[in-house]
Amino acid sequence: MTTRRHFLGSVSAASAAFAVTGKHLLEGSPAFAQDAAAPLAGHFHPKGKAPSKFTLDILQKAKATLPFGDTRDLDEQKKGFIAEMPDLQIKADAGHIAWDMKRFQFLDEQEDFDSIHPSLLRQSRLNNNYGLYEVMPGIYQVRGADLSDITFVRGKTGWIVFDTLVSAEPVRAAWKLFQEHRGEGLPVTAVIYSHTHADHWGGIRGLVSEEDVRSGKVQVIAPIDFMSFTISENVYAGNAMNRRLFFQYGLLLPASPHGYVGQGLGQAVSAGSVGLIAPTRYVSQPIEEFEVDGVRMIFQNTPNTEAPREMNTYIPDMKALWMAENVIASLHNIYTLRGAPVRDPLNWSKYIGEALFRFGLEAEVMFASHHWPRWGNARIQEVLRAQRDLYANMNNQVLHYANQGVTINEIHNVYEVPKSLQEMWFCRGYHGSPQHNSRGVIQRYLGFWDCNPATLIPLSPGDSAPLYVEMMGGSDRILARGQELHNEGKYFLAQEIVNKLVQAEPANQPARDLLADIFEQIGYQQENPGLRNSFLAGAYELRTGIPEGETANSSSPDVIRAMSTELFLNFLAIRMDSRKAEGLRFTMNLITPDNGEKFVVELQNATLTNIQGFLADKPDLTLTINRSDLEQTMMGAKTLEDQIKDGAAKVDGDVSILAKLAATMVDFDPRFEVLPGTKQVGPVAAVDPYEAVAGAAIAE
Repeated sequence: MTTRRHFLGSVSAASAAFAVTGKHLLEGSPAFAQDAAAPLAGHFHPKGKAPSKFTLDILQKAKATLPFGDTRDLDEQKKGFIAEMPDLQIKADAGHIAWDMKRFQFLDEQEDFDSIHPSLLRQSRLNNNYGLYEVMPGIYQVRGADLSDITFVRGKTGWIVFDTLVSAEPVRAAWKLFQEHRGEGLPVTAVIYSHTHADHWGGIRGLVSEEDVRSGKVQVIAPIDFMSFTISENVYAGNAMNRRLFFQYGLLLPASPHGYVGQGLGQAVSAGSVGLIAPTRYVSQPIEEFEVDGVRMIFQNTPNTEAPREMNTYIPDMKALWMAENVIASLHNIYTLRGAPVRDPLNWSKYIGEALFRFGLEAEVMFASHHWPRWGNARIQEVLRAQRDLYANMNNQVLHYANQGVTINEIHNVYEVPKSLQEMWFCRGYHGSPQHNSRGVIQRYLGFWDCNPATLIPLSPGDSAPLYVEMMGGSDRILARGQELHNEGKYFLAQEIVNKLVQAEPANQPARDLLADIFEQIGYQQENPGLRNSFLAGAYELRTGIPEGETANSSSPDVIRAMSTELFLNFLAIRMDSRKAEGLRFTMNLITPDNGEKFVVELQNATLTNIQGFLADKPDLTLTINRSDLEQTMMGAKTLEDQIKDGAAKVDGDVSILAKLAATMVDFDPRFEVLPGTKQVGPVAAVDPYEAVAGAAIAE
């Protein structure tokens, strides 16, 4: 741990010196002299290429112009260090590796990498912190054990925990480390979920038991409507979101200089046991104050900011401000590449402004669920004001351009973050990027259409691409011109024409290989991990296809049990293939006596609907089953047919309706084709088993 820290400091010094001298640290390296068209020895893929001279020039310019002389993040990142986590790898209960920091040690093994944006390299090295830290006496964090941090606040009789990582095994390891050094043998007395994303609640069963929560021994606190939004945000389009995570989070990319180098928020997502225990107390008012295990806390609800439901917390007697995930060491997502409702940046900005004037004018330490704290009131105000302005500017200036005719297909090439904010490391795009966020703002207000009628009802790419290929003179001419553009470093122009060829001729391997080469260079040039991962993942799948094998199940039993019956019925309607339901018609009453729910479920016009609180007078079928038994069917542990045979479910009417409904259901393929010609080529040995199981949807 000490060696890693000292090396990070030396890298910072070297970077600062570079910014002054302009010396190109990559010049003369073997990769610099290599032909970018030739496979690169040491690359994780046999067709992988070295960075081109054009990519190196872009990275050189970034290194020469970014504010590497500002080393405050380096000081704050290591401040309060108590003890390192003893094991770089944490085993899951199921036997595989739940958390693996060993993968990221390469980041500290040499000073520079010619295939990683220098700003992203800096952020990934900062995220290599891995251990226990003191925020202030009475507040401690374990960082680097998952995508997020876990925080311990001293209460009157025990420890109050803010956020519980993604999975149980890293939480247990963090708790053990904490107890060895600062825990005093005291128990957990309360858990606070700051918001609805899984990396802030999924590890709770590694810390407390449901029995302790139900008995009142441990209080679980969350913002109002937490359970509803926790489940709904990732269910309806969950399969598509998980597939898109392969790109945003680079799930198939090995951690390496030419592959995955971190996620900006943290290094990765753990792959252990995900659980959920329902809150026992909700914060329902905009500002609500009460004691938690004897500690006075002021909660600020901030709905529809970084998450649908989120809250900041101020501890006035300690002058400590918890900003959840509303303020981190990065620009966050307004539009998430994995897919989610577009967030409201103006609303987000206003809640940060409110936190500044309610709490930030006196706070002496500010900490959050990712990255490292900020100390001193001046520093806290600087960060809060800049982050407030970051989101407000993006909202206001994107709309400024939109009101002058700049469209969703142009805005990312027009909008720029103000230079004063670009010079602040914590406003740079390590999670959200200005490019995809600016498009998200227009999507939020104006939608996908750019107002050109030609794009209003477009052909599918596979239908339009053959005409483009024909008009451009065929595949040979496109490949030749595409290769010329690639060799000239005009990667986005090359992408335009070669992508058309791949869409028209999915089996054309030379075209797929050239497009992969183009994607790879664009990926190397990106500061934002999601953009880098997406381009490199696209290159990977074009070269290799979509590997077969097991995929992660993002819905743990706890999460399934937390689904409302209505949400489950809504999701059945999404799973139903309407084409298979043509001509079917029925009305069914569903009654769950143990919780007093009742529903009318109707299939008509090839559409499945439900309405809670009503029963039909003359249903075709009435199904009566306790909600606790229905959960077994929801989880796939027991079919309705078996429930009926066992007597757990009672039916009155035409029971054949259930079989007819089941016949319309589709099991979604978690590895559907995104790029043409990539489905499926068989197992790929290069895939790290850690990445293969780390695909649970994290709604960041």
